Amino acid sequence: MIDSLEVVRHPRARVARLSVDPATGRVRLTVPKRMALRTAIEWATTKSDWIDAQRAVLPTGRPFLPDVVLPVADRAVTLVWDETASRVPRLLPADDATASLLCGGPHEGFEARIGRWLVREALRVLTDDTAYYAEKAGVGITRVAVGDPKARWGSCSSSGAIRYSWRLLLAPGFVRRATVAHEVAHRVHMHHGPSFHALVADLYEGDPDAARAWLRRDGAALHWYGRASSSE
Repeated sequence: MIDSLEVVRHPRARVARLSVDPATGRVRLTVPKRMALRTAIEWATTKSDWIDAQRAVLPTGRPFLPDVVLPVADRAVTLVWDETASRVPRLLPADDATASLLCGGPHEGFEARIGRWLVREALRVLTDDTAYYAEKAGVGITRVAVGDPKARWGSCSSSGAIRYSWRLLLAPGFVRRATVAHEVAHRVHMHHGPSFHALVADLYEGDPDAARAWLRRDGAALHWYGRASSSE
């Protein structure tokens, strides 16, 4: 049996097809509507060597452990554990490029405390970025929230609520800001037509195409922070 196998029936599929999600390591088996599921799974089990090869080139897991260095909003942040320190992580800036994140309490639970701090920091940074671009665009935002979706980096509802992946905090700043400009532009154009892209280019101070290219090329690696391996 294949670990983490997800079976999806697709009405337009003509043959069974396997793929490995680079963000999760999960194996997806796409099955034509009329194919027997047992036949498709039996075929998939013969592809274990191919699956192993695909998983071998996945990004490396990057758990939140002491002495690990994380890229947090364009700053190299070293995780520091001191059992006598506060359990609430505290950022200790060294300079504009580096900092330490000090977290105390029992070693058990260190990773979870770091993870919660990162989510809170992501919400703070992304809220500030959103306010900046919303003012520039002359639009209102009803709510900013963060989550951990695997398939998208941001979304904007017609009500004015914007939701981001907290993992944008770990991306280069130009990628994070371009993503925010993209979602804020949806407050004016709820589509991806020429007028939308023109507004994104007007709002954003750089090249939004470069940010999209980075996410296509390297975005999957962001999902491996906080994980030890492809089996988690």
